[in-house]
Amino acid sequence: MSESLKGKSVFVTGADGFIGSHLVEILVNEGARVRALVYYNSWNASGWLTDLSESILSQIELYTGDIRDAERIRQGVKGCDYVFHLSSLIAIPYSYDAPRSYVETNVMGALNILQACRESDALTRLVHVSTSEVYGSAQTVPISENHPLVGQSPYSASKIAADKMAESFYLSFNLPVVTARPFNTFGPRQTARAVIPTIASQLIAGKQKLKLGSLHPTRDFNFATDTARGMVALALCPAAQGEVVNIGSGEEWSIAETLEMLCEITDRKPQIITDDTRIRPEKSEVNRLLADNSRIHKLTRWKSAVPFREGLEQTVRWIEKNMHHFDVDQYSK
Repeated sequence: MSESLKGKSVFVTGADGFIGSHLVEILVNEGARVRALVYYNSWNASGWLTDLSESILSQIELYTGDIRDAERIRQGVKGCDYVFHLSSLIAIPYSYDAPRSYVETNVMGALNILQACRESDALTRLVHVSTSEVYGSAQTVPISENHPLVGQSPYSASKIAADKMAESFYLSFNLPVVTARPFNTFGPRQTARAVIPTIASQLIAGKQKLKLGSLHPTRDFNFATDTARGMVALALCPAAQGEVVNIGSGEEWSIAETLEMLCEITDRKPQIITDDTRIRPEKSEVNRLLADNSRIHKLTRWKSAVPFREGLEQTVRWIEKNMHHFDVDQYSK
């Protein structure tokens, strides 16, 4: 009999984030009892979870804390059947300026989760969430899970370290962990730190000039609900334990192609200006990301369900209703 989340206790770190909020929504709809780690703040804000419906929110246990606090994480994991670890410091440009914070959050945070899960008597499976950035620029295409790991930014280096910690806990202690490695995720609730909402929000605001970085890199873009469902599929797959598994569409789009499609959707034709401050250091730019998704398909039969253009259209509609989250004037500075 296949595993099910119905009635299961689930702990989600990074639940207040972009992908985390979509994952929480899916988990609740699947009948799980969700304990959602929300980064503690004096405003009592719960991030993107506020974008969920009241009916969903009423079924979530909000759990404030910090992924760097080992004791708080141990309490959060206690009694949970499944754990999804998404808490991470992710903005690549900031990692050039503050690499220590990435080690403390991404590496030590992962260690706290791994230790807590190792001590748990209830755990069925831990899904440790990685990133396609650990591969660096593609040396072989499509990128399989056996591709070399290259720390082309302090962020990617911290995620490589976290992934290796997860691997060590599986090999050393037989911890039931699977490392999910999603490629570029986009959709509602993503902030302008990412390229798609950066472009879309400027277009919606009617900007005549768009400041962008490199347009030639390609990405394997995945809609947020597809990424989240891939994580759920891996959590429910016993054969995935100890594995590293890509979550990707297997399709490749350049930033230039994405820009053109967004211009069509919004019916805008702005002037494009190259902004050097938005270009990564030469040796740090990841020029190509394209997932080999054969492993996840073989293990779980998962595949992306939302076509790229349809996902862009949904994203644009959400941004149109939520422009108060986007300070588009910063792009003209």
